Amino acid sequence: MKISNVLSHPAADSETANAFFTSKLGFETDCSDVYADIKESNKQFILLDVRSVDAYNKSHAITAESMPHANISAESFAHFPKDTIFVVYCWGPGCNGATKAAKKISALGFAVKEMIGGIQYWEDFERYPVNRRLDEAQS
Repeated sequence: MKISNVLSHPAADSETANAFFTSKLGFETDCSDVYADIKESNKQFILLDVRSVDAYNKSHAITAESMPHANISAESFAHFPKDTIFVVYCWGPGCNGATKAAKKISALGFAVKEMIGGIQYWEDFERYPVNRRLDEAQS
């Protein structure tokens, strides 16, 4: 009998798996959970779009603030209370900008989660509301 590709590395025991998946949820969230909190006016976190300002101006998740990951620093975060929780997102699964942002934000002493799927899943797959082309609307 051929060895299973899936099981060529045995599954972790349930206790180890539970610890891993519990820990993983401390680092990430998804578009559905973020949108559910927005709809309920649950403002326990700040949603940050960490793409370029131009990308943010073209389209971003409702309630998101722009903070390109390249601009994250002690100075740019000095006005936030240390108990602020951030949720960051970038383009999508093929982009690590949100991971870079989360690394910088956590190094500054803040709690942070990455919204998996980014704006691609938010807008293209889930069809959640966005603010679009605000720079053109203001002209």
